[in-house]
Amino acid sequence: MILALGNPVYDYIETKKIKTDGRILSGCSTNAALALSRLNREVTLRGAIGEDFAQSFTADMDRYGIASSIVPSDESGGFSLIYYDDFGNRHLDLLGRAASIPEVDDSLLNEAEAVLIGPILREISFELIRDIRSRYDGLFFCDPQGLLRGAGEDSRIYHEKPEGIEEVLGLFDIVKPNELEGKVLTGVDCRQDPFEAARIIKGWGPKIVIVTLAELGSVIYDGDNFVEIPPHPVDLLDSTGAGDTYMAGFVHAYLNGESLHSCGTFASCVSSLMIEQVGPDFKLSEEAVRARQKRILNEIDFKLRLEAT
Repeated sequence: MILALGNPVYDYIETKKIKTDGRILSGCSTNAALALSRLNREVTLRGAIGEDFAQSFTADMDRYGIASSIVPSDESGGFSLIYYDDFGNRHLDLLGRAASIPEVDDSLLNEAEAVLIGPILREISFELIRDIRSRYDGLFFCDPQGLLRGAGEDSRIYHEKPEGIEEVLGLFDIVKPNELEGKVLTGVDCRQDPFEAARIIKGWGPKIVIVTLAELGSVIYDGDNFVEIPPHPVDLLDSTGAGDTYMAGFVHAYLNGESLHSCGTFASCVSSLMIEQVGPDFKLSEEAVRARQKRILNEIDFKLRLEAT
Protein backbone atom coordinates (compact mmCIF):
# COMPACT_ATOMS: atom_id res chain seq x y z
CA MET A 1 0.00 0.00 0.00
CA ILE A 2 1.09 3.57 -0.73
CA LEU A 3 -0.06 6.17 1.79
CA ALA A 4 -0.80 9.63 0.34
CA LEU A 5 -1.12 12.41 2.92
CA GLY A 6 -2.73 15.75 2.13
CA ASN A 7 -6.18 17.24 1.97
CA PRO A 8 -8.39 16.57 -1.04
CA VAL A 9 -9.90 19.69 -2.57
CA TYR A 10 -12.82 20.51 -4.79
CA ASP A 11 -11.61 23.11 -7.30
CA TYR A 12 -13.03 25.35 -9.97
CA ILE A 13 -10.69 25.35 -12.98
CA GLU A 14 -10.61 27.63 -16.01
CA THR A 15 -8.02 27.47 -18.78
CA LYS A 16 -7.87 28.96 -22.26
CA LYS A 17 -9.67 25.86 -23.52
CA ILE A 18 -12.03 24.68 -20.76
CA LYS A 19 -14.11 25.64 -17.75
CA THR A 20 -15.26 23.08 -15.22
CA ASP A 21 -18.95 22.70 -14.52
CA GLY A 22 -18.73 23.59 -10.84
CA ARG A 23 -16.09 22.25 -8.46
CA ILE A 24 -14.25 18.99 -9.11
CA LEU A 25 -12.05 16.68 -7.05
CA SER A 26 -8.35 17.52 -7.06
CA GLY A 27 -5.39 18.08 -4.74
CA CYS A 28 -1.72 17.16 -4.72
CA SER A 29 -1.95 13.87 -2.81
CA THR A 30 -5.37 13.15 -4.35
CA ASN A 31 -4.17 13.42 -7.94
CA ALA A 32 -1.17 11.25 -7.07
CA ALA A 33 -3.49 8.67 -5.51
CA LEU A 34 -5.73 8.69 -8.58
CA ALA A 35 -2.78 8.05 -10.88
CA LEU A 36 -1.28 5.34 -8.66
CA SER A 37 -4.61 3.56 -8.47
CA ARG A 38 -4.81 3.50 -12.26
CA LEU A 39 -1.30 2.03 -12.30
CA ASN A 40 -2.72 -0.81 -10.17
CA ARG A 41 -1.15 0.32 -6.93
CA GLU A 42 -3.06 -0.04 -3.68
CA VAL A 43 -3.45 3.46 -2.23
CA THR A 44 -4.83 5.00 0.95
CA LEU A 45 -5.53 8.73 1.01
CA ARG A 46 -5.59 10.53 4.37
CA GLY A 47 -6.93 14.06 4.51
CA ALA A 48 -9.61 16.36 5.88
CA ILE A 49 -13.03 16.78 4.27
CA GLY A 50 -16.07 18.74 5.39
CA GLU A 51 -19.72 17.80 5.38
CA ASP A 52 -20.19 20.05 2.34
CA PHE A 53 -18.37 17.53 0.11
CA ALA A 54 -18.30 14.42 2.32
CA GLN A 55 -20.83 12.47 0.26
CA SER A 56 -19.17 13.43 -3.01
CA PHE A 57 -15.76 12.45 -1.65
CA THR A 58 -16.93 9.07 -0.38
CA ALA A 59 -18.59 8.33 -3.72
CA ASP A 60 -15.48 9.44 -5.61
CA MET A 61 -13.16 7.23 -3.52
CA ASP A 62 -15.44 4.23 -4.02
CA ARG A 63 -15.63 4.89 -7.74
CA TYR A 64 -11.85 5.15 -8.13
CA GLY A 65 -11.00 2.23 -5.83
CA ILE A 66 -9.03 4.29 -3.33
CA ALA A 67 -9.18 3.67 0.42
CA SER A 68 -9.55 6.78 2.56
CA SER A 69 -8.76 7.82 6.10
CA ILE A 70 -10.89 10.90 6.74
CA VAL A 71 -10.17 13.76 9.13
CA PRO A 72 -13.42 15.61 10.02
CA SER A 73 -13.49 19.30 9.09
CA ASP A 74 -15.88 22.25 9.29
CA GLU A 75 -15.50 22.72 5.53
CA SER A 76 -13.70 21.17 2.58
CA GLY A 77 -10.73 22.74 0.87
CA GLY A 78 -10.82 24.18 -2.60
CA PHE A 79 -9.28 26.68 -4.97
CA SER A 80 -10.25 28.74 -7.96
CA LEU A 81 -7.57 28.20 -10.62
CA ILE A 82 -7.66 30.65 -13.52
CA TYR A 83 -4.86 29.93 -16.03
CA TYR A 84 -3.77 32.88 -18.14
CA ASP A 85 -1.14 31.23 -20.38
CA ASP A 86 -0.07 27.82 -21.69
CA PHE A 87 2.78 27.33 -19.22
CA GLY A 88 0.87 26.62 -16.02
CA ASN A 89 0.82 30.20 -14.76
CA ARG A 90 -2.43 31.00 -12.98
CA HIS A 91 -4.32 33.06 -10.46
CA LEU A 92 -4.90 30.85 -7.42
CA ASP A 93 -7.61 31.86 -4.94
CA LEU A 94 -8.95 30.08 -1.88
CA LEU A 95 -12.53 28.79 -1.92
CA GLY A 96 -12.38 26.80 1.31
CA ARG A 97 -9.83 25.61 3.85
CA ALA A 98 -10.11 22.23 5.54
CA ALA A 99 -8.68 21.17 8.87
CA SER A 100 -5.11 20.11 9.49
CA ILE A 101 -4.12 16.45 9.63
CA PRO A 102 -3.40 15.82 13.33
CA GLU A 103 -1.73 12.40 13.24
CA VAL A 104 -1.11 9.23 11.30
CA ASP A 105 -1.72 5.88 13.00
CA ASP A 106 0.96 3.23 13.22
CA SER A 107 -1.42 0.85 11.44
CA LEU A 108 -1.22 2.96 8.27
CA LEU A 109 2.55 3.40 8.44
CA ASN A 110 3.15 -0.29 9.11
CA GLU A 111 1.33 -1.21 5.89
CA ALA A 112 2.90 1.50 3.71
CA GLU A 113 5.44 0.69 1.04
CA ALA A 114 5.87 4.44 0.55
CA VAL A 115 4.51 7.59 2.19
CA LEU A 116 3.83 10.60 -0.03
CA ILE A 117 3.54 14.01 1.61
CA GLY A 118 1.51 16.29 -0.68
CA PRO A 119 -0.17 19.11 1.25
CA ILE A 120 -2.18 21.81 -0.47
CA LEU A 121 -2.17 24.56 2.19
CA ARG A 122 -0.08 23.85 5.29
CA GLU A 123 -2.39 21.13 6.60
CA ILE A 124 0.67 18.97 7.35
CA SER A 125 2.85 20.41 10.09
CA PHE A 126 6.60 20.09 10.38
CA GLU A 127 5.97 18.32 13.69
CA LEU A 128 3.86 15.66 11.96
CA ILE A 129 6.54 15.12 9.31
CA ARG A 130 9.17 14.65 12.03
CA ASP A 131 6.87 12.26 13.88
CA ILE A 132 6.25 10.15 10.78
CA ARG A 133 9.96 9.97 9.95
CA SER A 134 10.74 8.87 13.53
CA ARG A 135 8.29 5.94 13.16
CA TYR A 136 8.71 5.10 9.49
CA ASP A 137 11.82 3.96 7.61
CA GLY A 138 10.31 3.28 4.17
CA LEU A 139 10.32 5.48 1.07
CA PHE A 140 9.40 9.03 2.12
CA PHE A 141 8.52 11.42 -0.73
CA CYS A 142 7.65 15.13 -0.54
CA ASP A 143 5.98 17.48 -2.98
CA PRO A 144 6.53 20.70 -1.02
CA GLN A 145 3.94 22.92 -2.72
CA GLY A 146 1.55 23.11 0.22
CA LEU A 147 4.36 23.69 2.71
CA LEU A 148 5.17 26.96 0.95
CA ARG A 149 1.66 28.39 0.51
CA GLY A 150 -0.29 30.91 2.54
CA ALA A 151 -3.56 32.72 1.95
CA GLY A 152 -3.95 36.49 2.20
CA GLU A 153 -6.98 38.37 3.49
CA ASP A 154 -8.17 38.64 -0.12
CA SER A 155 -8.00 34.80 -0.41
CA ARG A 156 -5.20 35.05 -2.99
CA ILE A 157 -2.57 32.35 -2.49
CA TYR A 158 1.03 33.48 -1.96
CA HIS A 159 4.29 31.56 -1.56
CA GLU A 160 7.00 31.97 1.06
CA LYS A 161 9.85 29.96 2.55
CA PRO A 162 8.97 28.95 6.12
CA GLU A 163 11.61 28.93 8.81
CA GLY A 164 13.08 25.50 9.41
CA ILE A 165 12.08 23.92 6.11
CA GLU A 166 15.68 22.98 5.27
CA GLU A 167 15.81 20.58 8.21
CA VAL A 168 12.38 19.15 7.42
CA LEU A 169 13.07 18.51 3.73
CA GLY A 170 16.27 16.78 4.80
CA LEU A 171 14.16 14.05 6.40
CA PHE A 172 12.84 12.85 3.04
CA ASP A 173 14.27 10.36 0.60
CA ILE A 174 12.94 12.30 -2.40
CA VAL A 175 11.93 15.98 -2.68
CA LYS A 176 10.23 17.29 -5.83
CA PRO A 177 9.70 21.04 -6.19
CA ASN A 178 8.56 22.65 -9.42
CA GLU A 179 10.31 25.70 -10.82
CA LEU A 180 8.38 28.19 -8.66
CA GLU A 181 8.86 26.18 -5.49
CA GLY A 182 12.53 25.71 -6.29
CA LYS A 183 12.97 29.46 -6.52
CA VAL A 184 11.06 30.06 -3.28
CA LEU A 185 13.22 27.50 -1.51
CA THR A 186 16.63 28.49 -2.89
CA GLY A 187 16.36 31.92 -4.51
CA VAL A 188 17.59 30.41 -7.79
CA ASP A 189 15.66 30.93 -11.03
CA CYS A 190 15.16 27.29 -11.99
CA ARG A 191 14.42 28.07 -15.63
CA GLN A 192 17.98 29.37 -15.80
CA ASP A 193 19.82 27.00 -13.43
CA PRO A 194 17.81 24.12 -11.94
CA PHE A 195 21.08 22.31 -11.27
CA GLU A 196 22.14 24.84 -8.65
CA ALA A 197 18.70 24.75 -7.02
CA ALA A 198 18.90 20.95 -6.88
CA ARG A 199 22.41 21.13 -5.38
CA ILE A 200 21.23 23.48 -2.65
CA ILE A 201 18.24 21.32 -1.69
CA LYS A 202 20.34 18.13 -1.86
CA GLY A 203 22.69 19.78 0.62
CA TRP A 204 19.87 19.82 3.18
CA GLY A 205 19.84 16.03 3.30
CA PRO A 206 17.37 14.29 0.95
CA LYS A 207 18.73 11.42 -1.10
CA ILE A 208 17.24 12.58 -4.41
CA VAL A 209 16.01 15.97 -5.64
CA ILE A 210 13.76 16.41 -8.68
CA VAL A 211 13.06 19.84 -10.17
CA THR A 212 10.21 19.91 -12.69
CA LEU A 213 10.20 22.63 -15.33
CA ALA A 214 6.88 22.33 -17.16
CA GLU A 215 7.42 22.25 -20.93
CA LEU A 216 11.22 22.29 -20.53
CA GLY A 217 11.35 18.86 -18.87
CA SER A 218 12.82 17.98 -15.49
CA VAL A 219 16.12 17.24 -13.78
CA ILE A 220 16.92 14.58 -11.19
CA TYR A 221 19.95 14.83 -8.88
CA ASP A 222 21.24 12.09 -6.58
CA GLY A 223 24.34 13.90 -5.34
CA ASP A 224 26.59 12.37 -7.98
CA ASN A 225 24.82 12.79 -11.31
CA PHE A 226 22.22 15.01 -12.93
CA VAL A 227 19.70 13.16 -15.07
CA GLU A 228 17.93 15.43 -17.56
CA ILE A 229 14.45 14.24 -18.51
CA PRO A 230 12.70 15.34 -21.72
CA PRO A 231 9.02 16.25 -21.73
CA HIS A 232 6.65 14.25 -23.88
CA PRO A 233 4.89 16.49 -26.44
CA VAL A 234 1.33 17.23 -25.35
CA ASP A 235 -1.89 18.76 -26.56
CA LEU A 236 -2.32 20.76 -23.36
CA LEU A 237 -5.83 21.06 -22.01
CA ASP A 238 -5.36 21.62 -18.26
CA SER A 239 -2.01 21.56 -16.45
CA THR A 240 -3.62 21.07 -13.03
CA GLY A 241 -2.11 17.96 -11.45
CA ALA A 242 0.94 17.81 -13.69
CA GLY A 243 3.42 17.69 -10.83
CA ASP A 244 1.16 15.52 -8.69
CA THR A 245 0.96 12.79 -11.31
CA TYR A 246 4.67 13.13 -12.08
CA MET A 247 5.21 12.24 -8.42
CA ALA A 248 2.94 9.22 -8.78
CA GLY A 249 4.70 8.00 -11.91
CA PHE A 250 8.14 8.41 -10.38
CA VAL A 251 7.19 6.52 -7.21
CA HIS A 252 5.61 3.70 -9.23
CA ALA A 253 8.73 3.20 -11.33
CA TYR A 254 11.11 3.72 -8.38
CA LEU A 255 9.38 1.01 -6.35
CA ASN A 256 9.80 -1.25 -9.39
CA GLY A 257 13.58 -0.78 -9.06
CA GLU A 258 13.98 1.14 -12.33
CA SER A 259 16.87 3.51 -13.06
CA LEU A 260 16.49 7.23 -12.37
CA HIS A 261 16.31 7.87 -16.10
CA SER A 262 13.53 5.32 -16.49
CA CYS A 263 11.72 6.69 -13.41
CA GLY A 264 11.91 10.23 -14.77
CA THR A 265 10.76 9.40 -18.29
CA PHE A 266 7.91 7.29 -16.93
CA ALA A 267 6.88 10.13 -14.62
CA SER A 268 7.04 12.63 -17.47
CA CYS A 269 4.72 10.47 -19.56
CA VAL A 270 2.23 9.94 -16.74
CA SER A 271 2.05 13.71 -16.36
CA SER A 272 1.70 14.21 -20.12
CA LEU A 273 -1.40 12.03 -20.20
CA MET A 274 -2.97 13.82 -17.25
CA ILE A 275 -2.67 17.33 -18.68
CA GLU A 276 -4.33 16.36 -21.96
CA GLN A 277 -7.49 15.74 -19.92
CA VAL A 278 -9.53 17.51 -17.25
CA GLY A 279 -10.51 16.40 -13.79
CA PRO A 280 -10.32 13.16 -11.81
CA ASP A 281 -11.80 10.95 -14.55
CA PHE A 282 -8.60 11.14 -16.61
CA LYS A 283 -7.75 7.93 -18.47
CA LEU A 284 -4.40 6.38 -17.60
CA SER A 285 -2.87 2.92 -17.90
CA GLU A 286 0.63 1.52 -17.63
CA GLU A 287 0.40 0.36 -21.24
CA ALA A 288 -0.36 3.88 -22.46
CA VAL A 289 2.43 5.37 -20.35
CA ARG A 290 5.00 2.81 -21.53
CA ALA A 291 4.07 3.49 -25.15
CA ARG A 292 4.84 7.18 -24.65
CA GLN A 293 7.94 6.41 -22.61
CA LYS A 294 9.46 4.47 -25.52
CA ARG A 295 9.37 7.64 -27.61
CA ILE A 296 11.47 9.66 -25.18
CA LEU A 297 13.71 6.92 -23.77
CA ASN A 298 15.72 7.17 -26.97
CA GLU A 299 16.57 10.83 -26.33
CA ILE A 300 19.73 9.83 -24.48
CA ASP A 301 21.52 13.05 -25.40
CA PHE A 302 18.67 15.29 -24.26
CA LYS A 303 19.70 18.56 -22.61
CA LEU A 304 17.36 21.07 -21.01
CA ARG A 305 16.89 24.18 -23.13
CA LEU A 306 17.27 26.66 -20.32
CA GLU A 307 16.57 30.37 -20.46
CA ALA A 308 19.57 32.67 -20.79
CA THR A 309 20.64 34.63 -17.72
